[in-house]
Amino acid sequence: MEDEAFVREVACEVLSRAGYRVLKAGNAKEAVKIFREHAGEVHLLLTDVVLPDRNGRDLATELAALGDGVKSIFVSGYPENSITKQGLKQPGWFYLPKPFSVVSLLQKISEVMPHEPPSL
Repeated sequence: MEDEAFVREVACEVLSRAGYRVLKAGNAKEAVKIFREHAGEVHLLLTDVVLPDRNGRDLATELAALGDGVKSIFVSGYPENSITKQGLKQPGWFYLPKPFSVVSLLQKISEVMPHEPPSL
């Protein structure tokens, strides 16, 4: 879930080429709809912290309630200490600072989902 089209498209392209199945959304409402349509298939949410229609923390909380075991990686251009003060230090929640490289994105996903086959 990324509201910036360019960042969303690049991340989707990188992840698809790495073998992950990617479902993309441009806002939180769309992300919830897609998640419901693919119940049980989604293992990881990659979302911005600050969203135009909602915050990433609330989105991750809702999706976790709908699907057991969904992990979340929050991306943000804000410093990590201000992000963690917003309550992002929950089990299964991880942080990746923006801007991120292809390598750092793939490393973070491997760290978060070490035993999962590519399916995002």
